[in-house]
Amino acid sequence: MDTWKSDMWGIFELDGCEQTIFKKITAAAQQLGFDHCAYGLQLPLPLTAPKVIILDNYPEAWRARYSAAHYMKDDPAVLHGRRTQAPLIWSASSFCQAAQLWEEANAHGINVGWSQSHIDLVGAGGMLSVSRSAQTLSSSELAHIENRLTWLVSIAHSSLSRAITHRHRKEQDPNLTFRELEVLKWTADGKSASEISDILTVSKNTIDFHIKNAVLKLKTCNKTAAVVRAAMLGLLV
Repeated sequence: MDTWKSDMWGIFELDGCEQTIFKKITAAAQQLGFDHCAYGLQLPLPLTAPKVIILDNYPEAWRARYSAAHYMKDDPAVLHGRRTQAPLIWSASSFCQAAQLWEEANAHGINVGWSQSHIDLVGAGGMLSVSRSAQTLSSSELAHIENRLTWLVSIAHSSLSRAITHRHRKEQDPNLTFRELEVLKWTADGKSASEISDILTVSKNTIDFHIKNAVLKLKTCNKTAAVVRAAMLGLLV
């Protein structure tokens, strides 16, 4: 393993603070010749409108303009990342369906870029983008650094998604009891309340009581939704 990759392992030792982790990721991107770095994470909840967390070091004026214009919904890099985990080199042609976005990004000093997404097993999707104001990304430069860029995507998603999801989980913590979690796990395995009562050797009324409490604490309307939400929050693992 080269020295650059070896240094990246230190990111996993940074406990909890996503801003600290992101600064380390940004520094690594800058070592590879880029001015700006951005990481976006789409959390799996709520399922109908997943929450998106973005960390970046873009100029404040561009950050404000991107948000005000709601460019994320039409950003070709974002749309590409949702379809495939293959990398995307930014260019006028790759942004042809969002010409205004591309022109405004160029006007803010963002002229050359590269993005790649990463989707994990629990449905959290992340994407890392690196960009700069000048010097086209040549095929020879890309051949030299692409392996490191792909490595950085993996490190960024593993470390930042862990930190962000941990914070999000704490904010959403329903404070389920051991028995409530146990009942939800058996429910997730397809067991009925009667079957669970036999397994745990308690009455069906007791099982129904735990299910009702779990539904209320998870702010859902039924036990199926409660199981899904608990699973997506990582509470059943």
